[in-house]
Amino acid sequence: MKRILMLGTGGTIASEKTPDGLTPELSPEQLLRAVPAISGICKVDCLSLFSLDSTNITPVHWQAVTRAIRAHYHEYDGFVISHGTDTMAYTAAALSYMIQGSEKPIILTGAQKPIHYDSTDSKINLTDAFTCACSDKLHGVCIVFNGRVILGTRARKTCSKSYSAFSSINFPDLGILHDNRLLCYISPEYEAVPRWFDRLDTRVGLIKMVPGTDFELLEFMLARKDAVLIECFGVGGLPDYQGDRLFEAVRRYTEAGKYLVMTTQVQNEGSDLSVYSVGYRLKGNPRVLEAYDMTTEAAYAKIMWILGETQDPAEVGRLFYTPVAHDLLQSDRDREAL
Repeated sequence: MKRILMLGTGGTIASEKTPDGLTPELSPEQLLRAVPAISGICKVDCLSLFSLDSTNITPVHWQAVTRAIRAHYHEYDGFVISHGTDTMAYTAAALSYMIQGSEKPIILTGAQKPIHYDSTDSKINLTDAFTCACSDKLHGVCIVFNGRVILGTRARKTCSKSYSAFSSINFPDLGILHDNRLLCYISPEYEAVPRWFDRLDTRVGLIKMVPGTDFELLEFMLARKDAVLIECFGVGGLPDYQGDRLFEAVRRYTEAGKYLVMTTQVQNEGSDLSVYSVGYRLKGNPRVLEAYDMTTEAAYAKIMWILGETQDPAEVGRLFYTPVAHDLLQSDRDREAL
């Protein structure tokens, strides 16, 4: 039987009722005792890293998970991380950049209802997660939830309450599970030796555009951050209803060494700044990066990882547009043609 390490981080799956609402209180060992069938799938050891509602997860916790997996990587055949659903997609994206090329499955799962609820989805999600962690066809970071296997860089929480909480954005599911059996459609690539990264630049912010967005908000963020993501409308661009003041702010701060990452609020199909004049004006600035079909979660984690590794503008651009774990489908040839 394969050996799997279960890492506990809290979340709804490990929560119990308290006078203040649901609070993570159960250990990984307690979760496993609620699903005895897992003992017939693999041998499991447990490590409780922290017990948090995932709203309270920060990049510091991503680094802690990475260090724990690295410390035990050669002892186990795979890893299961129990995690809250609200920020699971961010954690999955971050781990995809911090642990690149892993041959061993690193599976995140959780639940929409605690494990002791009669109607819980916890037990099937945990069972499916361990099934995937034992697979020879899955590699690297994935989310396993509601019978679906989703690449870590492509996951997004799209339902707040129902069991079908996660979707794969601009990329097909890697596989599905039915009756504890995995049907794998896509087997991710891996490397003989994974590459580990532990530095992140946490001075990264996010702005969601709304009609009438004030350029002073962008200036406020750029004055305090090394990079700012902007979730634009449609295929992307900045409004010009304030004349050139917004574009002037972009020019001034990028010349001062800051980065803008342009993405879209639209869930599917991605951005394309070349379509409209409000976006095309940004194309010539080397410090304005376009996320294309990347999710916001992936683009956010990727620029944090990149700026943790280098401050060289050419290298930042090269790394951002180099696909990692299928986070970006658009090719260099496609981008050069724009």
